[in-house]
Amino acid sequence: MSLYLDDAQRRDIHRLRASWRWRSQWPTWLLIACVYGGWFTVALNARTLGMPLALGALALLSCWYMSLQHELLHGHPTRFPLVNALFGIAPLAVWFPYAVYRESHLRHHDDAHLTDPARDPESFFVSAECWARAGTCLRALFAIRNTLPGRMLIGPAFAIAGTLRGAVSSMARGDWRAAGSWALHGVLLAVLVDWLDRRCGIGWFAFLFGVGYPALALGAIRSFHEHREAADPAARTVINEAGWFWRLLFLNNNYHLVHHDLPHVPWFALPGIYAKARPAYLKRCNGFMYDGYWAMARRVAFAAVAHPVHVRTSAGIPLRPARAGTHATAAGIAAIVRAVQPRKPCLPPSPGHARRAPSASPARSAHNAARALFGRQT
Repeated sequence: MSLYLDDAQRRDIHRLRASWRWRSQWPTWLLIACVYGGWFTVALNARTLGMPLALGALALLSCWYMSLQHELLHGHPTRFPLVNALFGIAPLAVWFPYAVYRESHLRHHDDAHLTDPARDPESFFVSAECWARAGTCLRALFAIRNTLPGRMLIGPAFAIAGTLRGAVSSMARGDWRAAGSWALHGVLLAVLVDWLDRRCGIGWFAFLFGVGYPALALGAIRSFHEHREAADPAARTVINEAGWFWRLLFLNNNYHLVHHDLPHVPWFALPGIYAKARPAYLKRCNGFMYDGYWAMARRVAFAAVAHPVHVRTSAGIPLRPARAGTHATAAGIAAIVRAVQPRKPCLPPSPGHARRAPSASPARSAHNAARALFGRQT
């Protein structure tokens, strides 16, 4: 569903839709040619280029291919999903079947439940229950994943493991709808791996972990702090005014709030729409904006951008709208962590000792901690 800022924007976009560029989608057709042509040209010349340079270029092109897949699943360059899928099923980025990614990503566009780990398949938060079940090592990994280096280093492993676990769980429950997609993906991947090994001298290990994994790590730069917790769904999604290289690599998905509001708009039209209504979008996202990915990296450095626990759903209270430039205090975060940690079993009182008053429930403790962190709700 499209969300226009006003009737004037609706009319402007309808006029753009009638333009030859939009109707022909020639920038997307050119993009398809560049991605596939570049990828196979580098692969065929891997021995000449040298393996380090070839693998680096293939990782970059595979990341670009993932951006193309994102464009395809949103209905470009044609109105026919099957035709678009033909350009997205090649396993150039290794890990995920196109159909599985398409289904998961379209569920992510349910903005009312954005960042909710129970509803949003692309959320990097966890529920209080998940946190309570996790051991010390897993909690540390959850926290590291919410730093930029951690998102790039271990974020792909979490994504791969989570997708595979979801596929196995679905099949174990008798849901075989995605089995065909996985089977097709496996066959195509085996064919591609064999061709790369025999024709290009790129072994399976180099392809999986020298191309596929770095491509996911590079893509993680875009998705890092792309969404945050906030009461207003619009304030959950970032605007990143990135430079031309990143805009091209991510196909202008850095204007992420614009994309979420207008998912039918093709990648090449997003900058103009944003530029024409920049003040309105910055107000709409409540100042959730970065001046580029380098600025984001300098600003967050090695700090976690958020605690792993999704407070809004775990504590059962609404948050006040997030304010630009504010962060939760360390003391407040620690209070929430203590509130959702598993409690030791209660022992019966010793004879002759007075019974202690029952402690507050974990939900109430989390509620109180969140109130202390975010203030009284209005």
